[in-house]
Amino acid sequence: MKLYYSPGACSLAPHILAREASFPVQLERVDTQAHQLDDGGDYFAVSSKGQVPVLELDDGERLTEGPVIAQYIADHAERRDLMPSPGTLARYRVMEWQNYITSELHKSFTPLFHLDLADDVKGTLRGVLRKKYEWLDSRLGENVYLTGDDFTAADAYLFTVTNWAKPVGLGLSGLANLQAFQDRVSARQAVREALKTEGLAA
Repeated sequence: MKLYYSPGACSLAPHILAREASFPVQLERVDTQAHQLDDGGDYFAVSSKGQVPVLELDDGERLTEGPVIAQYIADHAERRDLMPSPGTLARYRVMEWQNYITSELHKSFTPLFHLDLADDVKGTLRGVLRKKYEWLDSRLGENVYLTGDDFTAADAYLFTVTNWAKPVGLGLSGLANLQAFQDRVSARQAVREALKTEGLAA
């Protein structure tokens, strides 16, 4: 299988999951600005969305959208710690967090990467995003990870998007539970390996 990724993008979350689950994937780097593969190929030929991640299965089928790819990896690796069994409340809790991170955090970061967006608009967006993180910080004080003691797909996703705070100038100082969470996740072997492979850590 192939996982199409761009360093530090949301594709880092399924990359981490694949390493956590010892799920064999071949990594294919994508320049998402030029929509080009490392070999010069047109990435739009892989995904008409032009976005990462994409998981290409052995039969040529392709899956898009990070939370869906994460579910696929965890299910097929039979790692119920990463994604609990279908039909259980524990699974719905992980999916609940996946949905929150997608809709409330990930998409709130997106406009902050646009260079042509007015500074006052960015300031407003940062304020809104900071409030979401303040609420999230209060929730992280209750558990080791988002849903308890087990590291799940949602934790990989939260870690990934939170790493975008510094590049877009989002201040997260004073959020001790969040910082402890980021430190805890970054210390995991699979996470260190993923960051190193993507050129994000030594």
